[in-house]
Amino acid sequence: MEITVLSWNLFHGRDFPPDPRLRTWRSRLLRLEERNATHVQVNRDLTGEFATLLSRAEWDVAMLQECPPRFAEPLARACGAEWHRTLTSRNSLGALRGLLGRRNPDLIASGEGGSNLILVRVPGKLGGIAERREMAIHEGEPERRAMGFVRTASGLCVANLHATNDWPQLAAVDVEKAARAALEWAADAPLLFGGDLNLRPGKNPRIFKQLEEEFGLAAPTAPDAIDHILCRGLEVLEQPTRWPPEQRELPLEGRALRLSDHAPVQARFRAAEPDLLPN
Repeated sequence: MEITVLSWNLFHGRDFPPDPRLRTWRSRLLRLEERNATHVQVNRDLTGEFATLLSRAEWDVAMLQECPPRFAEPLARACGAEWHRTLTSRNSLGALRGLLGRRNPDLIASGEGGSNLILVRVPGKLGGIAERREMAIHEGEPERRAMGFVRTASGLCVANLHATNDWPQLAAVDVEKAARAALEWAADAPLLFGGDLNLRPGKNPRIFKQLEEEFGLAAPTAPDAIDHILCRGLEVLEQPTRWPPEQRELPLEGRALRLSDHAPVQARFRAAEPDLLPN
């Protein structure tokens, strides 16, 4: 059985035009649109736009990071998916933060709170989510990090992590700790492990060598990438590859609305052990 997997950091549900001159304080404070000849910068709730893009994409499993907690149910509903949400940081007074996020997402930005979200399309090849787990990777400074984990009815396990940003040594500790837990929970089942790891194989080769040699998790996206989909117990049919920028754009009044500051990463796998993943 072939499985298509998507990993995407949603930038807290915001857009990110390629022209930095469109990302103005005027837009952030006054909620005004900024435009040039090709793109638009908006400062409004984009739940529907993210749902549209994800629902149209090809995937069986999606691993999302920097996902506003309020996005979980509408994204799952639009995509015909079951979901597992793991809250990360800044989630006290969640209802108030969500209200402010709807009114002015660019001003509150990451202050709205975040989550890691796993989506599994149903009915589908994997049979839905049979087991849900989560783990706090670390608490305290610079901010809380957590891993979400699911086991599907077919046996495939998925672990989704957003590791610490701008602290490579701490990010490596996050990734190692998360990988150990995910492998323990998965036992002998095939495993997808990834997300926004905030580590580049070209700059941080040690941790990726450890992931492959000690944990059997292989196939990072690219030497300069921080978003990865690693696997154990699956055959890699298509290496993880970043979408071209225009693939995460939607048309808006003759211009393009580009979602997130990250490109989705997509990969395709085949079950290496058919008895664990029956057709």
